[in-house]
Amino acid sequence: MATLPFLRARENRLRFLSVLTVAFIALVLFREPISQDPEYHDFADQRTLVGIPHTLNVISNLPMGLVGLYGMLVIAFSVRRAGSTSFQTPADSIPYLFLFFALVLTGIGSAYYHLAPDTPRLFWDRLPMSIAFMAYLSAAITERIDRRTGLVALIPFLASGMLSVLYWRATELAGAGDLRFYILAQSYPTLFVLLMVLLLPSPYTHGRMLITVTALYLLTRLVEIGDATIFDLGNLISGHTIKHLLTAVAVYWIILMLKRRKSHLAA
Repeated sequence: MATLPFLRARENRLRFLSVLTVAFIALVLFREPISQDPEYHDFADQRTLVGIPHTLNVISNLPMGLVGLYGMLVIAFSVRRAGSTSFQTPADSIPYLFLFFALVLTGIGSAYYHLAPDTPRLFWDRLPMSIAFMAYLSAAITERIDRRTGLVALIPFLASGMLSVLYWRATELAGAGDLRFYILAQSYPTLFVLLMVLLLPSPYTHGRMLITVTALYLLTRLVEIGDATIFDLGNLISGHTIKHLLTAVAVYWIILMLKRRKSHLAA
């Protein structure tokens, strides 16, 4: 894609991303409302171990929370450490801080949901998750498009992510649930960040490690769909449990990128 003549100029790449953004949003918004499938809560692994219902789906959230906490500590030490090249300015770390904090909350919210899966509890899983996706988007814009734009957009992005979940909850309570905005808040950042990685240079080394993060995210969707199929292979672990573990790996990969990278300004 990046080798096409039209996309050689940075301005044209930004226009291309803008057009895709409008098209993607229109594709989601102009389709019929998407309701929550009540069978979504019927996970394959229903086992209760050591007194914990749905044990593996609950405790597999622990790595997510721990990785999120670790990411916050990495940022705290990186910003304070003299000579660190993980961030060109301390402000650049703010979206990542929100990302990792949201992962801590997601681990808590998802564990709470999986103790007794139902639609009301699912709200507490999806709310912090929407914050994580929007913080991820803000971080990428800050680094690859414009620092000021990305940082200024952080709060509106976070608000829009949370509003997408609040809207879904309100429509569920009204008897006609609509997941379109939440799907947009989750899928658009993943797609857009990948395109930015492919089309726009990073001011840091190791920027293409985010391609692996996208691949891991797509893998989480596949194992989630194959929840029962994977569990039936030996009744050891379900696809949904693997999804939680892969999410922790994806976030750790982001942390690894931050720890390894150096600013091109310092090179």
